[in-house]
Amino acid sequence: MPTKVLDLDFDALPACVEYPAGYRRALVLVRFKGVPVGKFHLPLNGAGLPREKVVEAICREFGPMLADAWLTDWIGHDGRPKPQSLPSATVAVCTRDRPDDLARCLESVTRLRQGGQQVMVVDSASRGAATPDVVARFPGARYVREEQPGLDRARNRALREASTEVVAFIDDDAIADPGWLSALLRNFDDSEIMCVTGLTMPLELETNSQETFEQIYPFARGFHRKVHDRWSLPPVCAGRAGAGVNMALRRDVLAKIGPFDEALDAGALTRSGGDNDMFARILSRGYRIIYDPAALNWHRHRRAPEELISQAYGYGAGVYAAFAAMWRREHDIAVFSTSLRWLLADQLPRLVRSLLKRPGSGPSSVVLAELRGCLAGPAAYAAETRRLAEGPGG
Repeated sequence: MPTKVLDLDFDALPACVEYPAGYRRALVLVRFKGVPVGKFHLPLNGAGLPREKVVEAICREFGPMLADAWLTDWIGHDGRPKPQSLPSATVAVCTRDRPDDLARCLESVTRLRQGGQQVMVVDSASRGAATPDVVARFPGARYVREEQPGLDRARNRALREASTEVVAFIDDDAIADPGWLSALLRNFDDSEIMCVTGLTMPLELETNSQETFEQIYPFARGFHRKVHDRWSLPPVCAGRAGAGVNMALRRDVLAKIGPFDEALDAGALTRSGGDNDMFARILSRGYRIIYDPAALNWHRHRRAPEELISQAYGYGAGVYAAFAAMWRREHDIAVFSTSLRWLLADQLPRLVRSLLKRPGSGPSSVVLAELRGCLAGPAAYAAETRRLAEGPGG
């Protein structure tokens, strides 16, 4: 059975929460006056849920958090910066051969509450004319063609092409919540804050593969705003700060930190890891990263089993490729202890649970694919680094 994703604001619940037939449970994002406070699973009965039952379920799950949110609202201060003006921003969408996803993403970006932002689509060597045709349907969206594929290459192109103070990145298979950009930008109240990330929820959970992805690889990093520096979050664990699907960077990150490592992430042999590597370098240089769940967007997880397995392999490869990049750059011995701890405390127990078919464990094929990627990651990074050094003709 598919799971219905519901977005409910406790302060504005309808008399009856309605949903299409065929769903037996929901993943509910709970907000209070627009700000996400938690998520939980709710059984569905096929006939809609009256408001009183929804209130009862939400209070049972999130009573203390709602009380805290109400008190914060009554006091009028939630701990988030309230700058008089927001920095100028470019919303950058890096894409390759996904015109339908891109169109949905751009539709959401054009509905953002924040005004004055620029929109840039970096086409990472798409085949055919579908991508520029989609961009042409959105007046004001700037189209930039990058002839060599690679997500980190496209990200660097966006940072170089932008003229604004901040570049906010959203994946082409994600959509922006109306308050997404303004929630990101208001956190850049200090020059030492180099990056802000946000909460990403699943757009849909219609297939087993999407359910498994959300269970094993959720993009959410919690429902409390967090300030990360190298003392509170070791650079080798920088992935806890957020994900590239939902991040904003100061444009001068190029001068202060350097560009994204183009030997990492989609389009390279390493398949992922570019965001983790950038977060690690930001923390290593003494800058801070803010995670703010109020900066919400929604991601369409891969629907097919083979796509999920490929993604699991890519995540494993990317994490260990990023470890290899950190070792090559800084010789940080924590790379080895962290990777060993992740293997022993997370991956192997997850594989055992999966092989024993424990409830909620997920398919062993996905866990094994991730492990294969981990083993391949360092060699893939070395090979991709050599290939880039040799140039296009290498």
